[in-house]
Order: sequence, then C-alpha cells, then structure tokens
Amino acid sequence: MSSVGFQLDPRLAADTLPVVRLDLCDVLLMNDSRFAWLVLVPQRAGLVEIADLTPSERTLLWHEVDRAGAALRAVVPCDKLNLGALGNIVRQLHVHVVARREGDVAWPGPVWGSGPAEPYGERGREALPDRLREALSR
Repeated sequence: MSSVGFQLDPRLAADTLPVVRLDLCDVLLMNDSRFAWLVLVPQRAGLVEIADLTPSERTLLWHEVDRAGAALRAVVPCDKLNLGALGNIVRQLHVHVVARREGDVAWPGPVWGSGPAEPYGERGREALPDRLREALSR
C-alpha cells in the first residue's frame, strides 16, 4: 500500500494540531489542553482496521505507537498511558495515545465524551508540538 489517495478525515483535521510525520503515520496532537493526547494516522488510503495493514505495516504501527508513548512520557507528567483504536465515529484508522494523570477531569473514565475540549492557547499550540517533535526525533 502507498499513501496515494490518502486524505486525513476532516474531523481529525479539525480537532488536531500537526506534530510530525513518521515513516508510516502522521502524529497529531488533539487540540484539547486538558489532556496530552496524540493521534497516529497511518498514511494509507481506505484503512479502517489495524488488520487492513500489511504485517510489516502493523509492526511499524506498533513501533510508532511505542515511540509516541515514550515521547509523551518524556514531555508531560503521566501516571498511566492509554492506547485505543476505536473508530466508531471516525472510521479512518487512527490510534489514540493519551497520557493520563490521576485526578484529571475524566479520571478514571475515558477521555472521550468527557466534556467540551479546551483548545490550546497560542503558546501551547506551538510549544507542546515542538517538545513532542523533539522527543520523537530521538
């Protein structure tokens, strides 16, 4: 598979800030300052399930998810790292990597549907993606 014909789902594009492009995935930051929350989207057209990737792409996906989790843990305080690939609303294959803190506004429940997003201010829109990009480049 190739990235020919790939387009990011408009809902993901509207809700995220770009961080970096890895070998397989675009790494995006959810624009919700309540949570340090990355979304990895494989640059492949028509994917819905992880099983839609080739075996080597699945291996690369989990390697990139691991890198994203390590970057989050290096940059923000984190008590628990949550991973998820739900796709019930946005069907395009994407994997959530969320750094959770005991006592955050959604704890211990899921971040999905935990109230309205609080977008990053102007400084946060640049600072956190820059720190994450640097951590992912190591």
